[in-house]
Amino acid sequence: MGGDHGPHVTVKAALNFLRKDPDVNVVLVGLEEVILAELKVNRAQVGTRLRIHHASEVVKMDDPLPVALRTKKDSSMRVTADLVKRGEADAGVSAGNTGALMAVSRFVLKTLPGIDRPAIASSLPSRNGCTYMLDLGANVDCSAEHLLQFAIMGSALVAAIEHKERPSVGLLNIGEEDIKGNEVVKQAGELLKTSGLNFHGNVEGDDIYKGSVDVVVCDGFVGNIALKASEGLAKLIGDQLRSEFKKNPITRLAGMVSLPVLRAFKHKLDPRRYNGASLLGLNGVIIKSHGSADAYSFEQAILKAVEEVRGGLLRRIADQVGAHNDANNGALEEGGLA
Repeated sequence: MGGDHGPHVTVKAALNFLRKDPDVNVVLVGLEEVILAELKVNRAQVGTRLRIHHASEVVKMDDPLPVALRTKKDSSMRVTADLVKRGEADAGVSAGNTGALMAVSRFVLKTLPGIDRPAIASSLPSRNGCTYMLDLGANVDCSAEHLLQFAIMGSALVAAIEHKERPSVGLLNIGEEDIKGNEVVKQAGELLKTSGLNFHGNVEGDDIYKGSVDVVVCDGFVGNIALKASEGLAKLIGDQLRSEFKKNPITRLAGMVSLPVLRAFKHKLDPRRYNGASLLGLNGVIIKSHGSADAYSFEQAILKAVEEVRGGLLRRIADQVGAHNDANNGALEEGGLA
């Protein structure tokens, strides 16, 4: 029910996805009458693979967190999280209010053992395909241990979706040298060196798009600024290209000649292809779609949820956190004996 377009987009995206993947069932959660009207518009109906779960309330984009969390207990967002908790759904996907989705999902699902805070992770285009980055805004202030946990979760995410068993991890910093950065980042670097992860070392902002590593780790303050700056730059480049090609008849002709290359470029950097941020660390798979997503974009968010379930993301995170804690406990015991 959330996002800028609500069921007009989410229902159409779900129907498109069902046609492409015969092994997935979809539960549409929200106001039943509204959803039925959208199904009618799309000449579709409920069946064995598609059902409606009525929720009488909707969390609005401008609702304060207390309203979403305590007042609207039958919101589509809350009901979706409940379905995931009870195992009636393997994953939840929402285009609604990000803060509300994180708060509601964390309250209902809790965090996985060994994880202190959930983080928001998403993929960004790079020379080698894409780079996964976290945290993108859930945690403004982080400790070194939190950054280590983000690295573990990001590594598990790439292993689940990209099928890379030892993804490379980089720590976002103002330089590659170990002496660079604030004390938290320096401490995190030391923890990552002994974590057992495939730690590449410090990386800088341009490494995100070079594809120097599979996972880039940072706190939510830095990550959100980097993400928004990237989105703004991508829009600026697109706007400037269109403006230049429309200047005069000669540039218009050049644009027509260049059209195949421009289309390929646009497809490569199309933000809709990368839609869907993972709320990592929860005891359930929850994907946050961009609020302005169209049907194609929201379909990508659904795909990301399916890939995380099929890749055993929760198990991978639990296993890696458990292995890290076991190693730490073993080191402490040896230190104690010494």
